[in-house]
Amino acid sequence: MATAFSSDGEAALQRELGPAAAPREDLDGFYEMGRAAAFVQGGGFRKVALQFPDELLADAAAVAARMEAATGAEMYILGDTTYGSCCVDEVAAEHVGAEAVLHYGPACLSPCRKLPVLHIFGQQPLDIGRCAEAFRELYPDRQSRVVVLSDVVYAHAMGELKQQLFPEYHNIIFSKVVCQDPPGPAPPGEVRQLGRQFSVEAPGGLQDCTMFYVGTEGLALTSFMMTWNRCPFSSFNPTTGCSRRETFNVNRALMRRLYLVERARDARVVGILVGTLGVVGYLAVLQHLRELLRRAGKRSYTLAVGKLNPAKLANFLEVDIFVLVACAQNSLLDSSDFYRPVVTPYELELACNPAREWTGNYLTDFRDLLPGACAHVELPPAIPAAEAVPDISLITGEMRNTQLSDLPAPQLPTSTTLACRNQTRALAEISPAASFLESRSWRGLEQQLGQTPVSKAVQGRRGIAIAYENEGHEQP
Repeated sequence: MATAFSSDGEAALQRELGPAAAPREDLDGFYEMGRAAAFVQGGGFRKVALQFPDELLADAAAVAARMEAATGAEMYILGDTTYGSCCVDEVAAEHVGAEAVLHYGPACLSPCRKLPVLHIFGQQPLDIGRCAEAFRELYPDRQSRVVVLSDVVYAHAMGELKQQLFPEYHNIIFSKVVCQDPPGPAPPGEVRQLGRQFSVEAPGGLQDCTMFYVGTEGLALTSFMMTWNRCPFSSFNPTTGCSRRETFNVNRALMRRLYLVERARDARVVGILVGTLGVVGYLAVLQHLRELLRRAGKRSYTLAVGKLNPAKLANFLEVDIFVLVACAQNSLLDSSDFYRPVVTPYELELACNPAREWTGNYLTDFRDLLPGACAHVELPPAIPAAEAVPDISLITGEMRNTQLSDLPAPQLPTSTTLACRNQTRALAEISPAASFLESRSWRGLEQQLGQTPVSKAVQGRRGIAIAYENEGHEQP
């Protein structure tokens, strides 16, 4: 775990950088230039942001130049994304005053809050014949009920794959990639989750079906398997041409997530991590989580730290557990290297909302928890403290209260310390986090004005940090 916080820099010194990847030859076909230009011209946009993942940045300059020539609009290439590359970075786009965003590459398909967006996945090649052959090997029974899912970069080839398989498999279902939520509630038998839409006519519903995924192993497949954890999965990797039955132990992964739920029940201070500023409903779920934690008698801090890493979150020692508000693909964070666990909004609800019970269905989209959504559960009324039934932690063995109350969240001991907020001598009370900082034995670098004696400047070391001049030969 120590390597997550510091290293000796050896890996960076030994890493070799190869030549930059050359731009693709068929830019018009791969990036669907015609469709993108029609989107820009049809909307009358004059400033457009182009968002590329790291693996496609080699094409960014050429694509931007062609788009400017075709549309006459100004094109701005976004740099490092604020959060994950699968989400539309509205924050960076607003820095240049963009009126729309062209999002290239893999996407989580989370609906955006403000700007119009066109998703261009990039048509990655797929060997249709080999994929169909792999499907027949995995499902020799022609009556098998199979739902075909795919990574978005292979969605363009699903129509041809359907033509090859449908004459043999009459119970096969091909999912449709949906970039925007369809209006109105889903009719019976129709599934709308994770940017996919398909209808199931099996007597037992989705539980009677198996899943066949076309794509490489990654966050998308993990999210699918956790969401539809009662269905067996198999996959075909277009990069290697290999197929397999997925051996990812879903039950073991769920047990790990349920352990984190137990940790959340024990937590007294919860840090709400803002992992997106562009997905619809993120403000509503932030307010929902704050209210849930207040009713559960826990203190909460809201933190916007951009991309997460162990070193960032280790700065908040007073926080017992973090909850990450992000898109469905980035919510399932493996926090084994972090100083404190990181849970999803659904797991925090399982921990703090007594009315929500574990049913076996796992939710990765935080919008499903909001009022009016399919999985929303109202908070139960408060119970007097005298009638509350205590619970025993399965981790610490201590007694704890799991009932909701209407009392305000507990605060740290009141401090008489006041700070001047501005030149008008308005007073502001120091926050609980600042009060906690006062109790730390080490608080970082401090100026200590007037306390450090004045001394003349002296010549310091010369060279680079890994090998200063005269290092090891200095006299005591």
